[in-house]
Amino acid sequence: MSANPESALPIRLTVDDSDSPLDVVDALFLGRFANGEQPHSHNTTLERVRKGASLLPPDASVLRTARDDDRSATLAEGDGWTLLVSRWNRGADVTVTATTPELALKILDQATDKAVDEPEPQPESVTMGFWYVSPRRGPHRTTRQINAGTWDEVRGNYTAPVATAMDRLMKVTPDDISGRLLLLHGPPGTGKTSALRTLARSWQDWCQVDCVLDPERLFNDVGYLMDIAIGEDDGTAKGRWRLLLLEDCDELIRGEAKHAAGQALSRLLNLTDGLLGQGRNVLVGVTTNEDLERLHPAVVRPGRCLARIEVGRLTREEAVGWLGAEDEIGREGATLAELYARRRGGGPASVPRQDSGADAGLYL
Repeated sequence: MSANPESALPIRLTVDDSDSPLDVVDALFLGRFANGEQPHSHNTTLERVRKGASLLPPDASVLRTARDDDRSATLAEGDGWTLLVSRWNRGADVTVTATTPELALKILDQATDKAVDEPEPQPESVTMGFWYVSPRRGPHRTTRQINAGTWDEVRGNYTAPVATAMDRLMKVTPDDISGRLLLLHGPPGTGKTSALRTLARSWQDWCQVDCVLDPERLFNDVGYLMDIAIGEDDGTAKGRWRLLLLEDCDELIRGEAKHAAGQALSRLLNLTDGLLGQGRNVLVGVTTNEDLERLHPAVVRPGRCLARIEVGRLTREEAVGWLGAEDEIGREGATLAELYARRRGGGPASVPRQDSGADAGLYL
């Protein structure tokens, strides 16, 4: 093999009318790395870039700039290094190539120094992560501040047996963890997602909460699953737990999931109590609209779930107390979504009678 790997790589840039100036800037940036002139590279992704931050180190010489509706690129150079800044909305990718790894890291640090605008945490908000597969960057995590009430503030949104189970769940600490799966199931509009936001606030001192935006892809893409299983924290101390939230995963965990979803269910179970989950402080929270009887027995078996809570509608008495209007509530009570719709003038908070079987079941 040649001592110079670039000699085995013919470099040709072909441009046609489907390419944009942004594509040209990206291609030009790779030249010195590809030919070996600058064989070392460092990269970082920034969220919430401070307004006015140039993301350029001192004495940078700008070679190219390009911009379209929602993205821009800047190509710059200095003595022994080249830098590419790709920006979108308030985020940015910053990549440096250089003659030495130390120089690449130094220039990257200079370019990004004090460039991130960290918002002051608000008492009513919590930081949540969001995972998704980006067409450009592969598995990617971003963070946002999410409004979340305290449990005392939202407890009245849930029927009595659910509220009692949630009382215990909100107080869980790492010492209380046995099972690794948190399962919330029940009809749409009953407040499952709202409960998870509040849980993120209640657990924020010891648990980082991340929502997976494309769960249907997660368990069918081994690379994506490994990226998430290995994890990415936000500078928190070693030993901090993570809760991965998967919303509306009916097809994954219903009774026929093993046939319909192939290896996806097996990988979920492996993450919660198999080899993949060993040595990792990872919990998995799943919401589904399925009835308990339709869930796969491997998912709901004793010992696997930290909590399994069926979130149902409020009784008529509870709904009347919530809304303060007795004549607007049907005899079957109402879901939280129906009550909010009625409060906003969106129609009566009543539902047709359904045979739901046993009363809401739950355990911790």
